[in-house]
Formats: sequence, structure tokens, C-alpha cells
Amino acid sequence: MKILHLLYESKGDSFGIGGVGVRAYELYKFIGKRHDVTLLCKKYKGAKDGVIEGIKHVFCGIESNSLTVALLSYALFASIYVRLNGHKYDVIIEEFSPAIPTFLCFYKKRPLAVQIQGFTGWQYFGKYNPFYALTLFVFERIFPKLYKNIILVNGVTAKRLNLPKNKNIAIIPNGIDETLLKTQVGEGSYILYLGRIDIHTKRLDLLIKAYEDVYKSYPEVKLVIAGDGRDMEKLNTILSGLDENVRNNISLPGWVEKEQKVEYLSNALMVVLPSQYEVQPIAVTEALAAGRAVIVSDIEELEAMVKSGLCVSFKSGDYQALAVQIMNLLKDTKLRQTLGRTGRKWAYDYHWEKLSSDFEKFLLTL
Repeated sequence: MKILHLLYESKGDSFGIGGVGVRAYELYKFIGKRHDVTLLCKKYKGAKDGVIEGIKHVFCGIESNSLTVALLSYALFASIYVRLNGHKYDVIIEEFSPAIPTFLCFYKKRPLAVQIQGFTGWQYFGKYNPFYALTLFVFERIFPKLYKNIILVNGVTAKRLNLPKNKNIAIIPNGIDETLLKTQVGEGSYILYLGRIDIHTKRLDLLIKAYEDVYKSYPEVKLVIAGDGRDMEKLNTILSGLDENVRNNISLPGWVEKEQKVEYLSNALMVVLPSQYEVQPIAVTEALAAGRAVIVSDIEELEAMVKSGLCVSFKSGDYQALAVQIMNLLKDTKLRQTLGRTGRKWAYDYHWEKLSSDFEKFLLTL
């Protein structure tokens, strides 16, 4: 089977790579052994068509320091590419984003599925100017309903999008590298955030404010913020305004993967994800697989994990509540270990090889 996947973020992209890109690379690591896979990616400076990590890459769009320009040009050129070359593929997957209006929902020459990672809704208005936010808000509510075949990461997204019952829907969650399930559980002296550097969505400003409170009682405990993204400069600006002692206790190792990621996860005291909206974040599943205690915000998408005893939560947007939960876990070693054991047991069903098989089976039915 020849597969074309429209992936707007990829390895090496100056705007960073998040769960969308990580998911694609992990799934195709296995699917690519049996099928001919091409990733159609957003162009960035230095991007060259060719094979990257065993997968064929084609880049399109305009190189730009403006993310809006880069995304809109990608939408245009990717749409043209599909209309000119789509007939060469057996199936096409489009990674949905309301900021990338390809209008491929009207493309009928080849089986096409849209993959929707999550739902943002009213949160757009807190992140962008009103006109742009309204555009994204409307596009997010309209376009998914125009596709016949839909892949979701979380069942809550289907509910939020209010998708019609006649759609062909597959729910295939995010997974983890099996290596994490086999690592020895240790405990260093740091709290870990692992993910995209996106201040608004991930609420890293909230995490830093909470850590300031934690530092007063636990100055020996450090904070590691691992990842990269377009808000790195903003993050450094926030850090520059901190007390010098607090600032020196916070490290930014950048994007980590493979052995380095395993090392950070295996030795963290806990992993914190203070996002104000998520779907099924890969970082949380990876942390659970590594036997870590995890703190998340009390958003609906993560509610089931909290109720199952996999994570503990705090009131979204409340840095003091987050600080309290962090200090509770620092004090309670037994609770940290119990959460870690429970999470690791749960994560055994979420390794990428199994999920790639589910993904492949769905594509073969189209």
C-alpha cells in the first residue's frame, strides 16, 4: 500500500515538533516496514526532500519566520500536490488543523482520512486576536464534519466536535516506546516537564510560578523543562525575571529523545503537565510507562486517567493548587511509588507497535 500523510510538523522544523509529529514517526516506524510511506511536510529553512529516519519526506510551502505564512503556504501547496499526485497513492491521511485549510474534504479521487488530534474551541480567543481566533473556531467546528473517514486520539474529541453518527471513526490513542516499560525506576532530585515549548497551551508560566512556591520549601529540588518550540524566547524572558537562585535551579536541555528522554523520565521525582487543553498527551503516557507519578490539570480529556488512579490533578489555571500538589507528592514517597506502579501497569497496553497495527488495519478498510 502506498500511503501519503500530510504532516505539518517534522523533524528539524524550526517551529518545533510536538505530539502530532512524534505520533506519525512512531507509527510509521512499524508501518513503513510493510508499506511505502511518504510524509508531505511543511517547508522550513534547510529542509530537503529525501529519506529521513527511513521515511520518504517531501517538503512544500514557503520558508518563513512567520508561522502563519508557513502554515497557509503549506495548506496551498499541499492541496495542489494532492490534486496533482494523489492518484499515485492508495490512501491519503490529512493531519487536521483549522490553521491549515486545504479543503481536501472535497477530494474524492482516492480514499482519504483526516486525523484529528484534539479540540481547542473557545481557547483560541485567549491565544490569538479576535478575527484569527474566530476563523479557527469556525473552521474547527465545520471542516471535520465534511470528512467521511476520521481518526481520533481520544473519544472526548468526538463528543466536543459533535460528529454525525454516519462517520467512519477510529479511536487510536497515542503510545509509548516499549523501552520505557523496561527501564529501572530511579529518583533524582528534579521535577520534569517534557513537551512542546508553548506558553499558552502548556501553561509553562503557571508551572514556573508554582515552582517558585515549591522552591521556598524544597530548594534542593530542581525543575527541568525539556523540549523546544516557538516560545523558547518567551520562556527565557520569563526565567530572566526570576530570583537568581530560582533561575539557577531551572534547566532547559532542549529537545530530548531516545536514550536521553528515557534517562530524564526514569530519574524524575515526578512529571508535571499543566496544560489548559490537551487530548491524550504522549508525555503523560511515556511518564506512566517509566513508572513516574504524574500531575495534570483537571481538564475533561484527562479526567478518566485521574479517576483511574493514574495521575493526580490540580485546578486548571491555579498555580498555587499546582504548587500544593507538587509539594504533596514530594512529601509522600509512598504515593509517588504507588502512582508509578499503577501507571506502568496501565501503559503496557499502549506500545506503538500494537497501535500501529490498529492504525494499519483501519487504513486497509478505506
